[in-house]
Amino acid sequence: MLDAGSRYGQLQDVIVYNILGMLPWNPPDSEPGAALAATVRATSLGKLVRDDVLGMILRGEIKAGERINEPDVASRLGVSRVPVREALRELESSGLVEARKHSGVFVRKLGAEEVRGLYELRALLDGFAGRRAAELPSPERERLADALDASVGRMEDAARATNVSAYYSENLRFHWLMVEAAGNAALTGTYRNIVQKLHLSRLTNLSHGLGMTVSVADHREIAAALRAGDAARCEQLLARHVQQAHARLAAPRDPN
Repeated sequence: MLDAGSRYGQLQDVIVYNILGMLPWNPPDSEPGAALAATVRATSLGKLVRDDVLGMILRGEIKAGERINEPDVASRLGVSRVPVREALRELESSGLVEARKHSGVFVRKLGAEEVRGLYELRALLDGFAGRRAAELPSPERERLADALDASVGRMEDAARATNVSAYYSENLRFHWLMVEAAGNAALTGTYRNIVQKLHLSRLTNLSHGLGMTVSVADHREIAAALRAGDAARCEQLLARHVQQAHARLAAPRDPN
């Protein structure tokens, strides 16, 4: 078992690794340093372990339906099984894992009906965020519109290169910019949880472009509506965009 200093050092490395992912609230260019070390020291072991296991789930290293091996997690991180259990309870409360009596804890496998419901809720939240963002004062709205246009440009580059992973990441970042701009903490927390759940269903589909060209055009239209301050249109476009994204994801595909 590692001493406390070594344990925090090892977990700090894990956290840096975790944020090298696709999700926009985990910026890819973050660097370890004094600020991160201070955060690690101020954070409970349970939350550090939670972030590590969450990262493994979201990267697909522990797949939907697979069991999470508590002793392996504890051994790899150099901690006891107590913070591991604390971490898994928190992940269970967020709906990402489920405990099965006498069997252990497993990554949840989302059914089609649950995915549909999550997309319906996400459409409402995206629409609300878009409306709020489009109602920002002109200087703030212009800065956000510039950031959205740059994001769309990166999506276009990814689509041309058929880089589905890069496109997916930038797509999430585009939406997150508006969610953050809405300035509603309850919205950001709920939205983050929904997207993380939906990410589980997307991990098996990232090899498919799923309408990248159409999606880029949608994002261009959304960014233009926001720049114009057209709150109603921005809300409508975002809700429709999310609904159509689900329709493309749910549509049967030719295996050939």
